Amino acid sequence: MHDSRARPVRGAQPLIRLNDFGAVTPPVLGAWTPSRTVSVVVPVHRSRTLPLTLASLAAQSYPSHLMEVVVVDDGAEPPLPLPEIVPERTRLVRSRPGGWGRAWACQSGADVAEGEVIHWLDADMVLFREQVEAQMRWHHLADYLTVLGTFKMVATWDPGLTPAEVHAAVSAGTTEKLFEDASPEDADGAGSAGDAGNTESNVTDTWTSEYIERTAGLREARFEAFKVHVGASASLPASLLRRAGGMDTSLVLAEDTELGYRLAQAGAVFVADRESRSRHLGASTVMRREQEVKRHNWVFLANRVPTFRWLRKPPVRQWAVPYVEVVVEVGEASYEQVRATVDGFLRGAVADVRIAIAGPWSALRDGRRAPLDDPTVDLRLVHELYTHERRVELVESVAESAFPAPFRFVCPPGWVAAADCLTRLVRLADDNGYGLVSLALAERSDAGADGVVAARLERTAAFGRAGLLAERGGGPELEDLVEATFGTQWLDGETWGLLPMDRAEEKKPAKASTKASTKASTKAKRRKRKTTRLRAVLARTPARGLYRFLSRAARKALTVAGVRRSRHSRSRGGSRPG
Repeated sequence: MHDSRARPVRGAQPLIRLNDFGAVTPPVLGAWTPSRTVSVVVPVHRSRTLPLTLASLAAQSYPSHLMEVVVVDDGAEPPLPLPEIVPERTRLVRSRPGGWGRAWACQSGADVAEGEVIHWLDADMVLFREQVEAQMRWHHLADYLTVLGTFKMVATWDPGLTPAEVHAAVSAGTTEKLFEDASPEDADGAGSAGDAGNTESNVTDTWTSEYIERTAGLREARFEAFKVHVGASASLPASLLRRAGGMDTSLVLAEDTELGYRLAQAGAVFVADRESRSRHLGASTVMRREQEVKRHNWVFLANRVPTFRWLRKPPVRQWAVPYVEVVVEVGEASYEQVRATVDGFLRGAVADVRIAIAGPWSALRDGRRAPLDDPTVDLRLVHELYTHERRVELVESVAESAFPAPFRFVCPPGWVAAADCLTRLVRLADDNGYGLVSLALAERSDAGADGVVAARLERTAAFGRAGLLAERGGGPELEDLVEATFGTQWLDGETWGLLPMDRAEEKKPAKASTKASTKASTKAKRRKRKTTRLRAVLARTPARGLYRFLSRAARKALTVAGVRRSRHSRSRGGSRPG
């Protein structure tokens, strides 16, 4: 390695729009000089394949003095020993007390890791020689990349395969030859991971590989690249992991997808590197028990990943992470202004919202006071009205959420949103990739430097990335970065359904004008007109034989109109109408 094209990230970061990382070019493998440190974290409970994984790590092309390996024993009994062939800087630690599972073990390893980059690796992987190097070259270019390795599933392998053979093959660059001649009979069940041995080839792709291929290596994945964040072989800066909040250690499955969502909200770009290759020994749990995995994981992901809209089907319910967070700052507004704005969002078409009302709630005291002359009376009324509403939070200030919603809508009090306002704005932002959509509401001298009262829809991922890119957050600089990486747009508030409360009351219909009620009302009017016409026909037509010539729909309409067959059956001697 001699080229110094990739250097540790310092100062300004490259600007990447959406998830299209094509503007960033990594150096050729073997033709650059690395300098960043990496900690490869390998969680393991019980695994006969761990010695093979560590043997492949010991043969990596990445400089050994820059790479440490942290093997995390997730409660194995007896405690795991380290095998003979391991990388130079390898240590074995136990998961910290109080929990268990992969997420817990991964976080335990990350907590003690010393590298600038964390590289997750499962204990049933055999790596190609340049696997770690291929991922690390990206981390020398930007501090907000999450890099995914590509791997294939090996249905069966030689049960007599030794760590020494793996180390020799990886060192020689012939990793794929280790699995070429394996067959179900060779493994005698010992190396097989279930029904994957019935595939046409012993080495098969995963669904993540197919998705990566469809999206040009994730460059065209826009907002959904995180869903293929698989922890079996992925890396990210330790600082980015901390910014996203670390692993959700309450999860025992689907923890990598959930972490991927929060990394995306923190501003991460996801890179799939085709040269970071490895082999997964045996079929994954998803391959062997797909329906059971989905049944389990979809409940937990529905609660935590709002952008999986297909998991949040009716009936309406509250989720741990909302789809849109609405922010209303009380300021000097009256109780009536705050109520009009908050209630407008509560009755909107997007039920998957959480509303944060920011105000000085700690200033409210319980001492003696003149209730009607109390200077905080408006604040008290707002507090009393919403303190028990589950979709409303009373906060002192607008802070970052522990599990951020994908969108935040900031609205001044006294403005009322139409039922479909948020729906339309979110759709517009997704269709165009916008990171910020601002609505001009009114002109006022005290509204700021530009004299415009405005509401704004912010994409959390866009502002997360702008924060990562900015040397100092806040101000116009942050919005300029959002414009450069996602795009922004100004619109007219009234056109998009945001009106001042007095005009909103004027336009308020007598009945709810939702799509469902409008459809039902139209249907009822149509049925009433049809019934009236049928009554008129019945009045001028002899009853005998009438039903015989009516269509089924007409007979049903007559029944709705209260006209019974028995009224006409007497004209036919009591027989049933035809």
